[in-house]
Order: sequence, then C-alpha cells, then structure tokens
Amino acid sequence: MPPLMLFAAGLGTRMGALTADCPKPMINVAGRPLIDHALSVARDAGVRRIVVNTHYLPDRITAYLPPDIAVSHEPDLLETGGGLRAALPLLGEGPVMTLNTDAVWTGVNPLTQLMNAWDPERMDALLLLLPASRATGYRGSGDFHLGVPLARGGDHAYLGAQILKPGGLNGIAQRAFSLNVLWDRMIGEGRLHGIVHDGGWCDVGRPESIPMAEALLHG
Repeated sequence: MPPLMLFAAGLGTRMGALTADCPKPMINVAGRPLIDHALSVARDAGVRRIVVNTHYLPDRITAYLPPDIAVSHEPDLLETGGGLRAALPLLGEGPVMTLNTDAVWTGVNPLTQLMNAWDPERMDALLLLLPASRATGYRGSGDFHLGVPLARGGDHAYLGAQILKPGGLNGIAQRAFSLNVLWDRMIGEGRLHGIVHDGGWCDVGRPESIPMAEALLHG
C-alpha cells in the first residue's frame, strides 16, 4: 500500500466559532475527532506510512497523533500542492495517496478502492468521485465529467481522496499552489482518471454538516 498524506493544515474558517481555539481536524464528529476518522480509514486499508501536515494550532493535532505518524509542519500555508511537495521527503517518490481530514465515509474503504483500480501505465492520478447529488454536505454542481480520462465540469464531485504520481510537482514554480495546477496538466496529457466511490460520504466543512455526517455514520 502506498504512503498516505493527510491534509490537516487548513484554517477551517468555514467552521466559524468552532475553530476559534480548535483546529478543524480535532472537531468531534460522532464522538471522535475528524482526524481519527481519517486515521481509521488509513489503518483499515493497511497503510503503514502516514504523514500529516499541520499549520493552525499544530500542537493540538500533534499531541493527539500516535508516535508512528510523521508530521510535516508548514509555518506558512502551502495549499494542497505545495503542502504535498513539502512532505515528499517523508513520503518517498510515489505513488502516494492523499486524503482530506474534513470528511467521513461509509461503504468500501476509499483507499482500498483507489488502490484496487490504480493503473500506473494509464494514470498519473486517480481521483475518487461521487455524483454531486449523492455527496452529502457538498455545495456545487460538480467538479469533473466522469469519462476516460477525466475532464473539468460535469456533475461529479471530488471527495478528497486520490492516488497520484507526485513527480510533476517539482515542475511547478509557485511555492504555495493547489493540486488543481497538477491535475490540469494531467488532463492535458490524458492522464487524470476517476472512479465512483462505492458508499457514502459527507463533507464536514461547516457546523451544519456535523449532524449530517453523524446521521450518515449512524444510518
């Protein structure tokens, strides 16, 4: 199983007062911090090397993490692409998986599903998607058109889980940048692919999403 990057460095501003003195990954959902839900996904998939990036209130996160989890601290926010690139010395050359820590999942383990569908001969990245109408807590009409390869637009939402080859990150000049920059290059080369998650998912980005996530988990 490839190594995994857990994104946990964001400010969590959409959570309002809940993140005034608590980093978003430490907000409780169904009695457990969000980051614990992500760690359970990783452990259940058999991931052995896990790296967590931090920025806002990092001590709250690092104090909670088991000792076998590596931490990539960002004094300045680097966004998803810059943050992943900064963590590569801890992750290795790839491929690597990434997972957002502000969501909960049901059904097939998302990392296992990605790994089972990964084909490095055809793919530089494989994203996990759901139709936007089935993506709990998601606001928008969709991110991608589900085809071979993926295209922008369409009615499928990206769920914050992927496996990718990180080598292209080194060719991006910006220090802080979104992974969308790398994905767009892959789209141009016909190397960005996606599959539909076999289960449920809830984005926990706003306070009103917490009861939605708990209902999904208890359903």
